[in-house]
Amino acid sequence: MSVCVEYQDVSYAYPLTKKAAVRHLNCKLETGKCYGVIGPNAGGKTTFCNLLMGLCPNFYGGTLKGNVMIKGKRMQDWDESELAVHIGYVFQDPFAQVSGIKETVFEEIGMGLENLGVEQEEMIQRILNMARLVKVDQLLQKHPLALSGGQCQRVAFASVLVLNSDIVVIDEPTSQLDPEGTLDVFEIIRGLKEMGKTVVIAEHKLDLLVEYCDEIIAMAGGEIIMQGPARQVLSNPVLPEHGVQIPQVVQLFSAMAEAGKPLSSIPINPKEAVELIRRQKEV
Repeated sequence: MSVCVEYQDVSYAYPLTKKAAVRHLNCKLETGKCYGVIGPNAGGKTTFCNLLMGLCPNFYGGTLKGNVMIKGKRMQDWDESELAVHIGYVFQDPFAQVSGIKETVFEEIGMGLENLGVEQEEMIQRILNMARLVKVDQLLQKHPLALSGGQCQRVAFASVLVLNSDIVVIDEPTSQLDPEGTLDVFEIIRGLKEMGKTVVIAEHKLDLLVEYCDEIIAMAGGEIIMQGPARQVLSNPVLPEHGVQIPQVVQLFSAMAEAGKPLSSIPINPKEAVELIRRQKEV
């Protein structure tokens, strides 16, 4: 697979701060893969995403060192409007993504297409298709600011995905959603992978990340402490030493090993843990 994004020794400090939010980031993202970004609060996850979108420093200001390369081109050399088409960004706070100038959900979802000058017939069809995909087709005539947090999150998703961007960056998309809505979001992510999109998702729900992501980028203290295949990273018992959570079943594996009852391998989801424990009982 080709590399579509590369962080080359990237450090960044927000305005009026002395300490860098992220330091010496070096990593490559390959086209068509799904990357989960994990770590404690204030560990650098959101800044990692903001750098990819160009919000740091284009919107926030501050000091950037190193290069963020998008498709072989420095992020600073991209036209901002062009970059916004190639990279879609679903914010952590869905209400921050609502424009505030549209009267209906239908118009809100289609605002980006309208700005791009998409033909009306195509625009209508794309809006309807995306609304069905994220399950807001019953809300199209409602005012965006009259929605619940979960509904607004879905609309934010739709307004980004309708643009058909090559790279989709998602910052904690399930923070406003119930378990059913959370699974719906991850099924959308599965669909994006099947379409060949590159997906970067910052999220705390580790059991879902390990199921849907190809690779995990673990961050702490503004640095990348580990990157690799999801199973390999999330089963590493060293992560908690850096304040990075690991799945509960991995914690169970460690506890059983300490109790003198180790499992034959490290499980990374409840289904695997149940199967390994069953096998152990049969021995």
